[in-house]
Amino acid sequence: MTKEQYLLNLLRENSRRSVSDLAKEMGLSRSTVQQTMERLERTGVIQGYTVKVNPHYEQQRVSAYIMISAVPKKTIEVVRELTKQPQLDMLCSISGRYDLIAQVTEETTEALDKIIDLIAALDGVEKTLSHIVLSSKVSR
Repeated sequence: MTKEQYLLNLLRENSRRSVSDLAKEMGLSRSTVQQTMERLERTGVIQGYTVKVNPHYEQQRVSAYIMISAVPKKTIEVVRELTKQPQLDMLCSISGRYDLIAQVTEETTEALDKIIDLIAALDGVEKTLSHIVLSSKVSR
């Protein structure tokens, strides 16, 4: 594993760790770790630092993966509209029968049902297939 990958793994675990702590863990100098972080930020590998939320909090919320089939000429519009939704956690283009897969999260099943219906009703969406998340086994 490269030092960059090792550093990224440590930051995924806790992005608030100090540079000194990271350097100690990696067996490198503080300046080497600082320079590596700055290079990863400058090149866009590290785009920001975030909060890792307690899984028990997340388990109280309801998520779904929604596969979306879009009209080919309207896919860009569909993506634009989906990115406006604050419930959207993730959106990827995929191969196969569907064009996109989205992950959305809400506070209740009723609210989740509404966002799923909203997505299905977007201009350019041909059909959707939803899967409700029952539990998360691994989240990195």
